[in-house]
Amino acid sequence: MSKKIAITAGDFNGIGPEVIIKALNKLNPPKDRVLLIGAKQLFSGLNTDYEIEEVPFDNNWLCLGRETKEAGEFSYNCLIKACELVKNKKIGAIVTAPVSKNAMHLAGHNFSGQTEVLQQCLANPQKDEKAEMVFVSNDLRILLLTRHLPLKEIKITKELLIEKIQRINRVLKNNFKIESPKIALCSLNPHAGENGILGREEIEEFTPAIEYLRSEGINVSDPMPSDTMFAKAAKNYVNQQKQPYDIYCACYHDQGLIPIKVLAMENTVNMTAGLSIIRTSPAHGTAYDIAGKGIAGENSMICAIKQVLL
Repeated sequence: MSKKIAITAGDFNGIGPEVIIKALNKLNPPKDRVLLIGAKQLFSGLNTDYEIEEVPFDNNWLCLGRETKEAGEFSYNCLIKACELVKNKKIGAIVTAPVSKNAMHLAGHNFSGQTEVLQQCLANPQKDEKAEMVFVSNDLRILLLTRHLPLKEIKITKELLIEKIQRINRVLKNNFKIESPKIALCSLNPHAGENGILGREEIEEFTPAIEYLRSEGINVSDPMPSDTMFAKAAKNYVNQQKQPYDIYCACYHDQGLIPIKVLAMENTVNMTAGLSIIRTSPAHGTAYDIAGKGIAGENSMICAIKQVLL
């Protein structure tokens, strides 16, 4: 029998517990397949009595719609508990509800997101493991070559391209069971640099990386302007036609996330790949503005759970 999936409560001042309850009540997975990490008080309203791994919580900490140190500490501890369960081989996958980076910073945990926490706790450098951020909606998949960085700090090098594309090629084969992955590569500069007129990264960094990757048998495209590339991907997605590539590699956060969130915000899953275990999460954040109002949509959480429950 498959191991349980662990679902973390996330930031209790946001919509995490609400969308978990709604998603589980709608999906109604077997009781022995789900382990909740958080506090029993946060999961009242569930139709099924799932096992709960308790993390210290006080009702007096609850302050819906606000970023607080207490919520940051709690959400961080939930994630650490999930990592402990992975190391003890108690769970087979992790689903995380949204957290606030600022709340975790207030609690003294200076990570740029949950992906980085997972990498620190679970990555095995001897196996070349690193956490990669992939966004998935049906067969539309987008890898972020860089994550939460200011635009002025974005630097795409030959070494980074080789490392990331080698790793995502393995992920596509091992986790998605794609025998011969086709990988699309976004250019960094407009119009793919226009032969150096609009930037030389495509010539000096991308081209030698692509030549090396192809020599290893990896099917990766030339750098393509992201506007036209994603326009074609969007047309296929809307028309429910197969994507021409198995994954699109975006150079920076908004280059990759704007198209997939415009197309499929409610059906997109944030996936951490490249580690010994898969973690999924809804593509949305804590949504403090609607916390406690009972109107949060659960579709993205449903997709996150289904991605690892099947």
